[in-house]
Amino acid sequence: MPEFHAIVPAAGSGSRMGGELPKQYLPLAGQPMIYHALATLCACADLATVFVVLAPDDKQFQQYDWSALGDKLQPLYCGGTTRAESVTNGLLASELEPDDWVLVHDAARPCLAQAQLNKLIAELRDDEVGGILAVPVADTLKREGAAHRIAHTENRTGLWQAQTPQMFRAGLLLQALRTAPQVTDEASAVEALGLHPKLVESETTNFKVTYPQDIRLAELLLKRM
Repeated sequence: MPEFHAIVPAAGSGSRMGGELPKQYLPLAGQPMIYHALATLCACADLATVFVVLAPDDKQFQQYDWSALGDKLQPLYCGGTTRAESVTNGLLASELEPDDWVLVHDAARPCLAQAQLNKLIAELRDDEVGGILAVPVADTLKREGAAHRIAHTENRTGLWQAQTPQMFRAGLLLQALRTAPQVTDEASAVEALGLHPKLVESETTNFKVTYPQDIRLAELLLKRM
């Protein structure tokens, strides 16, 4: 039977947050930010392994105590210069079976709820392609023109905001990332093969911490989880 595994690419610097400490290690609710995502994944009964893909010269990870997360957690020091490269390297290093399911999750999405994770797995475990957590776009979208003025309003009908985890078979995902290595998420690579990943509706609480002000919101949400 195919197994379920998670890969968390965490080799980036998080430059938009500022500061010298990589974003995934910024303090959040008493732990490094990445801890919260890893804790949710490690607590999922369906997941056999949680691989965290780190930069080859990462010195921060070993400075923290991860023992509370159990033996599912496995660091891989093979991260690349891009997200796609890190995921590709992680897939190769983990030596998963082609039919195994892989859930790729952002290190900077600390507020993933166990219910959202379980819903994704339940809806996709028998799917032919795989899919992603996502939310329908609610805000009005403006296209920027010259001098930071509005060029026009975009039609938001049918538009969704992609989240993670993004869940695909290991063999398919590796093929997709080799075909389209410049993508910013795994679903885009799978789409480049002519396939159509499924949208699994999530919640806006599963947001990505991108700017310094996001830290405060994430802390408030984690206190309520």
